[in-house]
Amino acid sequence: MNIIKIPFSSGGLGKTKGTELGPDAIAANLEDFFLTEDGREPSFLIHSIPVEPQDFLKTNENIFSHAREHFEKKPEQGVPLFLGGDHSVTYSLVKAFASVNPLNPGIIIFDAHPDCCSDFSPPTHEDLLLALVKEKIISPGNIILVGIRNSFRDELRFLRQHHISWFSMTEIFNEGIQEISEALMAKAKGFGSLYISVDIDALDPAFAPGTGYQEPGGLATRELLFFLQRLKKLKNFKAGDIVEVNPAKDPSGITAKAAAKIVVELA
Repeated sequence: MNIIKIPFSSGGLGKTKGTELGPDAIAANLEDFFLTEDGREPSFLIHSIPVEPQDFLKTNENIFSHAREHFEKKPEQGVPLFLGGDHSVTYSLVKAFASVNPLNPGIIIFDAHPDCCSDFSPPTHEDLLLALVKEKIISPGNIILVGIRNSFRDELRFLRQHHISWFSMTEIFNEGIQEISEALMAKAKGFGSLYISVDIDALDPAFAPGTGYQEPGGLATRELLFFLQRLKKLKNFKAGDIVEVNPAKDPSGITAKAAAKIVVELA
């Protein structure tokens, strides 16, 4: 698997300082996992995308161009997985992904928030979904959100108006992880290509305290792994990211460890 680090936190409107440390912290934990849970020995090639903390536009350009290069590589070179950084990096990553995979691309986002509450330029970690829809980068019908549990009213209105699918934590708890997983798999199979974005705040703070927004009532690490271990088996799964890991807010290091476990199971 190709691991690409993006140590960028300037897309968090000052609220994600420390996430630039996330990629190195996650990568440092990878060697602690000897095998995947299905018995494979993971191997990683580590790369980095240059960022300019004071130049948001230049960083977006760098992410787009470097990501395209990784998406254009042959499948046998491994699925590219990007490590943020704040969630704003996903905007340029998905933009590049859709440009290389133009036939019906889709995205599944694990997140506590819908990320469509504002309208900044360039897009930030608060409105990346809004930008992806407004700029017609991804069809709204090919977007699925999982783990939502704290939203603004306008965000839910936006999701409904654009017929974006989402599964709240209440739904996951009431209907069961198996049933929600089946629904996810059924819809994702119809995408021409699948991108998966994991905001670490999809996890409950008990499992991932090192993030900018600690939202109680989230997924357990095992539950998130259940979703991902199934989704990665889809033949159209081609890329993904893990974002919003902030080691500065987690002296214990369990958040970076959880993120590294996710990387290993997606390998």
